[in-house]
Amino acid sequence: MALYGLDIGGTKIETAIFDDNLNLIESWRVETPTDNYSDFLNVIRQQINIADQMTGSSCKIGIGMPGLINSQGKVLSANVPCATNKLVIEDLERILERPIRLKNDTRCFALSEATDGAGKGYSRVFGAIIGTGAAGGMCINGKLEDTAMGVAGEYGHIPLSASTQKKYDLPILKCGCGLIGCVESYIAGPGIINLYTHFEGKPQSAKYFSQKLSEGDKLANNILNCYLDILGETFAALVKFQEPEIIVLGGGVSQISEIVALLPNAIEKHLFAGFFSPKVVAAKYGESSGVRGAAILGAQDDD
Repeated sequence: MALYGLDIGGTKIETAIFDDNLNLIESWRVETPTDNYSDFLNVIRQQINIADQMTGSSCKIGIGMPGLINSQGKVLSANVPCATNKLVIEDLERILERPIRLKNDTRCFALSEATDGAGKGYSRVFGAIIGTGAAGGMCINGKLEDTAMGVAGEYGHIPLSASTQKKYDLPILKCGCGLIGCVESYIAGPGIINLYTHFEGKPQSAKYFSQKLSEGDKLANNILNCYLDILGETFAALVKFQEPEIIVLGGGVSQISEIVALLPNAIEKHLFAGFFSPKVVAAKYGESSGVRGAAILGAQDDD
């Protein structure tokens, strides 16, 4: 039987149909309704109806979407605000008339890469998205770490350390989550804009940053040193807490090759003497990992 994966973002919903071996059969995208919850549910129902017509059956469904689900089953999502405070899983199961599994989209990315992506063969895999935001998930023996609050993996909301802030005289920024000084404000795509604003006095994009690095630009390399200090310290904390054997990077910022190559040394600077960074690699499936991971999630049994 086929598997369905949905990757819900703030602008697009990607629906994909896979066979049992995770070979892609078909995929398509539609716009995400973000302001009207009824429209949001109806668009998802329409995509599943299309998939059912294509396969001639009612297949298992896994969904990844930005946000968190609290202990009451209510969603908190800045990217899809109409879903905030809604019982999304309960409502979708009612209108789709079958069970679904739903997780944060970055957790689905991690599951995809741990299953048969860049983390295949490792028992402890952390998948980290560095894009518009910074979050990820820990997989242990091919299963996502399951926690009561569902916040495990939100490494972007570890606070910037006082020593690093002082070293670079960084501004203490308010994060979109409402907290103060989260590292996401310095390491995600908008964070690079913030670093350029701090060091150069004007904003520049991650694409500009990458280009200047390839040209050997001195300022870009100074910003890279600061960036790696922040990200290395953050992932060193992650290593101390969870000891991943490998860290798989995804998202637009992860495509800057210098970051992937230099990050292990940056992590080790913030570990205990004589201890080493886990392997750091780029994702195998890139932008497709989220929807693949959602399909894998939907196929897994609850245990």
